[in-house]
Amino acid sequence: MSTLTTTTIPTRLPNLADRDIRQRQIVPSERLSACHAVVIGVGAVGRQVALQLSAIGVSHLTLIDHDVVGVENLAPQAYWPEDIGHLKVLATAALCRQIHPEGQVEVVAERFRRSMVRSLAASTDANTQPVIFACVDGIATRGLIWQAVKNTSTFFVDGRMNAEVIRVLAVAQPATDSYYPTTLFAPEEALVGPCTAKSTVYTASIAAGLMLGQFTKWLRGLPVERDLMLNLLSAEMTVQ
Repeated sequence: MSTLTTTTIPTRLPNLADRDIRQRQIVPSERLSACHAVVIGVGAVGRQVALQLSAIGVSHLTLIDHDVVGVENLAPQAYWPEDIGHLKVLATAALCRQIHPEGQVEVVAERFRRSMVRSLAASTDANTQPVIFACVDGIATRGLIWQAVKNTSTFFVDGRMNAEVIRVLAVAQPATDSYYPTTLFAPEEALVGPCTAKSTVYTASIAAGLMLGQFTKWLRGLPVERDLMLNLLSAEMTVQ
């Protein structure tokens, strides 16, 4: 007769100094520790971005979103049943703190407003670089964010998703970039249809991974792809 083996759960956290030992040649810890990552929108893509940022060890993370978790968010956004009715930023922040207990996580349970840039700047150390992850629905909202942060952020990345089509736009020098605005004001440049109409957690996870991939390339001083589109259904990728 076989016997069950029980595992004792430690009451204290182990030494986490080497939590990133397998990624150090890919994600430079010195540059990462100097970043204040701001995730605007923690729906399908934004939640995955926040969790991945915590996993790689970002030291300062701010989450901005006004929405609450609904039952329709469980499958595509990977929220938990007990999160229903709670603010998305609080549910996501709680999980981020579990993933990276030493990281600083702040939440803003409001819609993004231009005036928030001043308070974000006040909470950012003089030696810290603000990096923006735009994970929102709608071109108008993206335009508002871009105009608000382009002169103060050091890296900007926008993740767009519709069904199984992903578009990631990365900007290494926001203050002087001229390409990204063309994706805001020309409707044919945007994915057709609201981003929330059709979504899956696996598409959101891939979109978040592509966004962090551009971020870590920037951390290493490598060129980033300014416009990347991936169609999972047809297995096609285009890069500009």
